[in-house]
Amino acid sequence: MKPAISYLRVSTDRQGKSGLGLEAQRQAIARFVEAEGFELVGEFIEVETGKGADAIAKRPQLAAALAAAKRNNCPVIVAKLDRLSRDVHFISGLMTDRVPFVVAELGMGVDSFMLHIYAAVAQKERAVISQRTREALAAAKARGVKLGGPKLTEAQAMSRTVRSAQADAFAANVFPIIRDVQASGVKSLRQVAIALNARGIASARGGTWTAVQVTDIINRHARLTSDPRGPIAADP
Repeated sequence: MKPAISYLRVSTDRQGKSGLGLEAQRQAIARFVEAEGFELVGEFIEVETGKGADAIAKRPQLAAALAAAKRNNCPVIVAKLDRLSRDVHFISGLMTDRVPFVVAELGMGVDSFMLHIYAAVAQKERAVISQRTREALAAAKARGVKLGGPKLTEAQAMSRTVRSAQADAFAANVFPIIRDVQASGVKSLRQVAIALNARGIASARGGTWTAVQVTDIINRHARLTSDPRGPIAADP
């Protein structure tokens, strides 16, 4: 088993205390670790505001995780790239310092060029979200809407519902293809991912498939349909 360090990050103290987001990250990393043959030898959890916190000095747990990785001569694993940062310069700095890190969502073997591209997309996404939020709040204020309170909570809940419905619909469309691949004699989930990529089928985020993502689709389908086979774990 190959050693690895996990790093989880949430953006507010409230989220840190409630565990919101932490368990999802931990589960994603656990599936990836199992699929790729890693063994976690340490876990570091950061709770910070996110905005303006892209310096190592402001991220003591990340600094500790990187130091532990160097001592153990192993990588730091994160669930998603934005758990490290949405800033291209910050990601580039980690790569320049030859700090090994692996993004579970992207899988193994992602080269430095692609990591720069993903980081640039994440940075642009943050800027677009911020701009749209400011414009929406300004428009609501101009209409005389009182900001915050129950209406904001309701809007956030609706957004989560929409995202969940989109994920369910995607799973429903892709699951029959996965079963078709398996029916052809492919058993390993990693090989299923390879087959999906060979067919030119994009993942939910438009990227390539990994065993972890195939597992997520199968498990989501099981929850939606009460499939008697139930959820499964990613295989090596």
